[in-house]
Amino acid sequence: MSPLQLNNTNLGAINVATGVAVPDYDRSRITPGIVHFGVGGFHRAHQAMYLDRLMQSGEALDWGIIGMGVMPGDVRMRDALASQDHLYTLSTKAADGNVTQRVIGSMIDYVFAPDDPAAAVAELADARIRIVSLTVTEGGYNINPATGEFDHGNGHIAHDRAELRDGRHGSLRTFFGLITAALQARRTAGTAPFTVMSCDNIEGNGELAERYFLAFAESVDPALAEWMRREVTFPNSMVDRITPETTDADRAEIAATGYTDAWPVVAEDFTQWVLEDRFVAGRPAFEQVDVEVVDDVVPYELMKLRLLNASHQGLCYFGHLAGHSMVHDVMADERFRRFLLAYMEREATPTLRPLPGVDLDAYRHRLIERFGNAAVKDTVPRLCAESSDRIPKWLLPVVRENLADGGDVTLSAAIVASWARYAEGVDEQGQTIRVVDRLASRLQENAARNHEDILAFLRERELFGDLADTPAFAEPYAAALRSLHEKGAEATLDEILAKVGQPAGMAF
Repeated sequence: MSPLQLNNTNLGAINVATGVAVPDYDRSRITPGIVHFGVGGFHRAHQAMYLDRLMQSGEALDWGIIGMGVMPGDVRMRDALASQDHLYTLSTKAADGNVTQRVIGSMIDYVFAPDDPAAAVAELADARIRIVSLTVTEGGYNINPATGEFDHGNGHIAHDRAELRDGRHGSLRTFFGLITAALQARRTAGTAPFTVMSCDNIEGNGELAERYFLAFAESVDPALAEWMRREVTFPNSMVDRITPETTDADRAEIAATGYTDAWPVVAEDFTQWVLEDRFVAGRPAFEQVDVEVVDDVVPYELMKLRLLNASHQGLCYFGHLAGHSMVHDVMADERFRRFLLAYMEREATPTLRPLPGVDLDAYRHRLIERFGNAAVKDTVPRLCAESSDRIPKWLLPVVRENLADGGDVTLSAAIVASWARYAEGVDEQGQTIRVVDRLASRLQENAARNHEDILAFLRERELFGDLADTPAFAEPYAAALRSLHEKGAEATLDEILAKVGQPAGMAF
């Protein structure tokens, strides 16, 4: 008997045949309330999951999600979701091997904007849409890395600016153009604006989104920018859930239960969302499903970005060089656990803001446990990708605050050195490393000079500013990179740990 196809018609049969939980709310009653840019694994394991929980309790049926894509690769997601009525399976995997599966039903449509940009703008301009949310990755915000400002010279941005100045929507290319066009249309029609809600791993993500959307709008029409400044809100948020890329093995695992899912999602059994309560046109009752709705997200953001995200970078390059492909294999090595805890305790935690009621020691140790979850099957190459967008946003702020306060940066410098060694493109076993990064060519060119100039990689001022000229950072960086060349990743970690000592919160 062939497996059932995941769709609305087969939901009941799938539940009976497999025991997998399915929506028992009436999906035909869901109306749109959110448009989301960047529909990938994380969004579907996080924001869409929280909305599904609300709908399951009979709430938020007027907050259905319409996915929207602008990149060529988004066609695959559009087609996969359309083939199954925008349903998909979320498999939650605990470290003890327990797997919980649920079909998520909160997404009701998916629009691939390049097919008809004007229609996409009309969708966004619909008064029922009250939130436009984003998971477009750290590199999606069109930041000029040299200045930190909005990059007005980007060709796609320049195209969209010209389109909007001429009152045209038919060939818009970017989410900046599409969202701004919709706000422009709402202003003209006298329709209330929507909230723009960033869910990306960037410090002050809402404030950054506001700054860059206003910069773009100002270049189109200063009066529009002024209206947005008064009327549109951009709440900050902190989001957390480890969600690896979906593999064919994940699809096969679903098929083995008795039904097919073109694009399921796998995630760990931990999830957290801290959200600033600043919405111009209302919001779902997220607090009913354990979202922490607060007045100030920044302390939570710093905790997550500088402990979890920066630690991911701390393990991935060293781990890759040592020959590991899976994150849980890296974490099975005691030296990596000690190194990450030492970084979190000694260098990251002193840069955090007060968080009353949060046990940071417990949080740090929980991160070590989460990284070691073998059931999730997270990969080291995934964590190594797009480092030029990650290291400057997650790790270098820790470096700069510690340098300003006279703190130690030995461990942070070693992480950057491990990135420089990784960017040379060959691991310690002689295997080629595929460097996935928007700046891959430049990074590898710089790294190729590491042996002749130990600070060559660090001299990329667009990424590192003046760190090559700062002895307190450059010296431990150079020492770590020399050791990586001469002794390898594991011996380098042993050497560093011998110098800095055992993490205070971990006994061996």
